[in-house]
Amino acid sequence: MTVRRTSCNLCEAICGVLVTVEDGRVTDIRGDESDPLSRGHICPKAVALRDLQDDPDRLTTPVRRTADGWEQLGWDAAYELVVDKLAAVQREHGKNAVGVYLGNPNVHSLGALTHMPTMVRQLRTRNRFSATSIDQLPHMLASYLLYGHQLMVAVPDIDRTSYLLMLGANPLASNGSMMTAPGFGRRLKDLRKRGGRVVLIDPRRTETAAVVDEHHFVRPGTDAAFLLALIHQVIADGHARPAAYVDGFAAVEAAVEDWTPERAAAVTGIAADVIRRIAGEFGTAERAACYGRVGVSTQQFGAVCQWAIQVLNIITGNLDRPGGTMFPRPAVNALAGLGRGHLGVWKSRVRGLPEFGGELPVATMAEEILTPGEGQIRAMVTVAGNPVLSTPNGRKLDEALGTLDFMVAIDPYINETTRHADVILPPAPPLERDHYDVIFHQLAVRNTARWNDAVLPKPAEARHDWEIFRDLGLALVRRTPWSRRRLEVMARLRLSPKRIVDVGLRIGPYRLSLAKVRRTPGGLDLGPLQPALPRALHHKSKRIDLAQRMILDDLPRLDALALVSPDELLLIGRRHLRNNNSWMHNSARLVKGKPRHHLLMNPDDLAKRSLTDGQLVSVTSAAGSIAVEVAASNDIMPGVVSLPHGFGHGRPGARLSVANEVPGPSANDLTDTELTDTVAGTAAVNGVPVTVTAC
Repeated sequence: MTVRRTSCNLCEAICGVLVTVEDGRVTDIRGDESDPLSRGHICPKAVALRDLQDDPDRLTTPVRRTADGWEQLGWDAAYELVVDKLAAVQREHGKNAVGVYLGNPNVHSLGALTHMPTMVRQLRTRNRFSATSIDQLPHMLASYLLYGHQLMVAVPDIDRTSYLLMLGANPLASNGSMMTAPGFGRRLKDLRKRGGRVVLIDPRRTETAAVVDEHHFVRPGTDAAFLLALIHQVIADGHARPAAYVDGFAAVEAAVEDWTPERAAAVTGIAADVIRRIAGEFGTAERAACYGRVGVSTQQFGAVCQWAIQVLNIITGNLDRPGGTMFPRPAVNALAGLGRGHLGVWKSRVRGLPEFGGELPVATMAEEILTPGEGQIRAMVTVAGNPVLSTPNGRKLDEALGTLDFMVAIDPYINETTRHADVILPPAPPLERDHYDVIFHQLAVRNTARWNDAVLPKPAEARHDWEIFRDLGLALVRRTPWSRRRLEVMARLRLSPKRIVDVGLRIGPYRLSLAKVRRTPGGLDLGPLQPALPRALHHKSKRIDLAQRMILDDLPRLDALALVSPDELLLIGRRHLRNNNSWMHNSARLVKGKPRHHLLMNPDDLAKRSLTDGQLVSVTSAAGSIAVEVAASNDIMPGVVSLPHGFGHGRPGARLSVANEVPGPSANDLTDTELTDTVAGTAAVNGVPVTVTAC
């Protein structure tokens, strides 16, 4: 029996864990108290790492589709088949005839981060999509516009703040997101013990709402009005004190002049005196931080919301201030290896939606497959994603994937999306990989560094994800003419993730090395976040311009917020601590217990429609209809209904023996690809108009 240290890389909390191994099998997983960031905290998902390892449904060798079903084949034969098919499609229809979709788990894998981008670039297609545009895109856009880099994200310095204002966030379920803060509940308790205050704005009384000082319902999609009114009131009260390197304050003042608390109250449902009081408390707090997450990002005003959150922090002097919002200084500088970002360099073929950072909005992916013409997607590469369940109008995408000439999936499962693939290339599971969190140290509330060797040896016939990307990339680049670039790409692909991390540590701000980090297996504590502005800004001017024209020009759209049908309900999603989007429902330990798929509705809304608790109802949107049991709940705002995403299993061909028995429809059979943020192109999967009737 041995006990080995690693970290759980299933979510953004990156909790350190101790894994007990007996005779080559995992027998126990618990929190690692020596980890300076997580300090022993884990959630139920960490324990389920062993379920991923032992899952009999997990593929271990490549498979291809045949007339008689799935057939195993060797790695070399699989690579040759994939590259031949992709090359044939591009030769006949052009480079953009191949599309790429990258799922959320990629950012949690070291090998995917080090090798996947190089492989994808060899396809030279502009039809690239990812989970970013149904998630954190507005965060990244605001960071790009204000700070000069898409991943220069300011995070709340929660361990030192005295006033935390959160919108559309449920960190007790998510463990913190775009803010790596494991043990968030403990951190909130510590905040309140030192006399701090926590305020939450959310259409649902969530798990987090139960432990904060104050919670207010807000009508979905109107958070921007609330934020603009806060900015208006902070300025009116004389509490604005932007730093000397901040420009554009006068333009912001003019833009919010008409957004009084009374005007915002009429559309948000939050009383004017509450808005005025929160603005006063935030503006006068010793150390304050405003933070917004999925609820304010995945809506029609996501870009405005994330910009306004940054503006509120900036004008109150709380940006780059201990206890406010600050920029982590990780040991491996992820910003150096990732482009600053760009917006609208090209647009989608069918609807003209803008790219951001080289990716098109996922809301346009299905139509780019289904719409004939030059540039139509005829082949797809999906990597660690299940967009049939996780992107808007999943039924339409399900139909679209069935029309492709060829599809390859890099994924360990035959799920609702990969069942359409012609070839599936399965990577080794998390416990067989070395790991270093490149991205989430960039978002952490404390600077730490931790390297983890694989807990279990990888079988000889298996491949790490980085080896799959390496081998596919090399096969693709070998088909190009000899050049210096070709040699550079081949050399880059042949570097191991371990070597890349070592180089990153050596040139990073602390001048570490992999050997030094490994001497402290629980992780190195590099200290609290430190002020870094203006020198850390990626703008050449080293200044922040608040007056971003694309944002200010979008504000008139807010005038339509007051137009609501009296019979209309607005659909929002919800998270659960035991869920992880669509990809952990095959763990029996995580899905056991009471069903979690019900539609939550306020009792008053049930009574108005003559519906009863537990009844099967039909929920209809512009995209389609589903049937689901409804549950009465006073924790949901009147006029709002809530359905969790990631469900909708049991489809023909999916080989997920546990998930296929999990009840519940897909919320993304209701979300509409036509509903997007016009600035960023983010899918608006919150605030979707629906009707609910008896079945």
